[in-house]
Amino acid sequence: MYSLRTSGAGLKRATRRVHQFRRHVATSAPSTEDADVAQGRKYCLNQLRHGDYESYLMRHFIPRQAQDAYDALRTLNLELARLPETVSNPTIGRFRMQFWRDTVNSTFAGNPPREPISILLHSAISDLTARAGSSSASSLKFWLLRFINTRERHMENKPFASLAALEDHAENTYATLMYMTLAAMPLRSVHTDHLASHIGKACGIVATLRGIPVLAAPSQSVKGPLGSSVGSTRSPALLLPLDVMAEVGLKEEDVFRRGPNAEGLQDAVFQVATRANDHLITAREMVKNLQSGKGPGHDYEHQDEAEHEYSSLAHGSEDTKLDVRRGFGVLLEAIAARDYLERLESVNFDPFKVKSGWKLPYSLWKALKREEI
Repeated sequence: MYSLRTSGAGLKRATRRVHQFRRHVATSAPSTEDADVAQGRKYCLNQLRHGDYESYLMRHFIPRQAQDAYDALRTLNLELARLPETVSNPTIGRFRMQFWRDTVNSTFAGNPPREPISILLHSAISDLTARAGSSSASSLKFWLLRFINTRERHMENKPFASLAALEDHAENTYATLMYMTLAAMPLRSVHTDHLASHIGKACGIVATLRGIPVLAAPSQSVKGPLGSSVGSTRSPALLLPLDVMAEVGLKEEDVFRRGPNAEGLQDAVFQVATRANDHLITAREMVKNLQSGKGPGHDYEHQDEAEHEYSSLAHGSEDTKLDVRRGFGVLLEAIAARDYLERLESVNFDPFKVKSGWKLPYSLWKALKREEI
C-alpha cells in the first residue's frame, strides 16, 4: 500500500530523472543555433581558403577565443573589397554597404539576419560579452562601423590624393581589422594598438600594391540574355597616390595601355613600398623595445582617440611584455606584408611580375617561435 511519504519520494525521483534527461539532451544534441554557427564558420573558412589564403593561414595563430570573430571580420573584409568589382555601378554598391551597416546594428542588438557572417559574428560577440563584459563588444562595433564607412568612401576606386591619404585609408581598414581582433580577445593595451597601427598601415599599402595588376587590367564585359555585351562591371583603375605619380611622371592611361611597361611605374611602386617597409621596421623596433622593458621610442598619433583610451591603472613594463606576448599572433600580419614586399623587391618592384610565395607558413611559425616580426 502506498503512503503519501513514499509516493512523494517517488515523484521527486521521477522529476529528477526528467531534469537529468533534459540536461542530457541539451548537452548531447546540437541545437539549431549551434548548427547555424557551425555552418557560418564553415562558410567563412571556405571563403578565406579560396579568396584570402593569407588570412586563412593567419587565423591558426590567432588566440582560439578570437578566431570566430577573426574569421567573420576577414570574410566581411573580402566581401566589401570585392564590391567595386562585382557591382555594375556605385549606387548598387552603396545599397550593399547600407545593408551591411544595418546588419551590424542588428547583430550587435542580438538579432542577426540569417546570413553566415552575421551568425558567426553574433556568436563571437555573445561569447566576448560573457567573458569580458560589454565594453570590448562596444569597441568592436565602433571599429566595425568605421571600417564599413571607410570602404564605402572608396567604392569608386579613385587614386588616393597623397601617400598620407593612403596611410589614412590603411589605418581605417587594415589597422582597424587588427584593433577588432585585439578587442575580441580581449586585449586592451595602447601599446598593442600602436603596433597594430603601424602593421595595419603596412598591410593596407601592400593591399594597394597587390591590386595594381588586377584593377589596371581591362574589365570583363557583361553579357545579356542573348549573348550580346551590355556593358562592363568597372573601368580600369590605379590607386597609387597622385603625389607620388606626379613626382615620377607616371600617368594612369599609360598603365592601362602598357601595363608593366608604363614609364615611371616601378619608381612609383618603389616609393609606396618603401613607406610600407618603414612601418614594418618601426613596428619591429617597437617590439624589441617593449620586450626589453623600454618605451616604444615614439608617440602614438592616435593615443588620444576615445577608443584607444584604456584604464588609468598602473601598467608596468612587465605588463607590457605580457601584452605583447598575448597579442603576438595578431601582430604576425607583419610577416605576410614583409613576405610580399620581399617578393616585390626580387622582381625590381614590378607588381605584374610578383609570383605566389611558398615560404609564408614557415615564416609565420618561425616568427612566432622567436617572437620577432
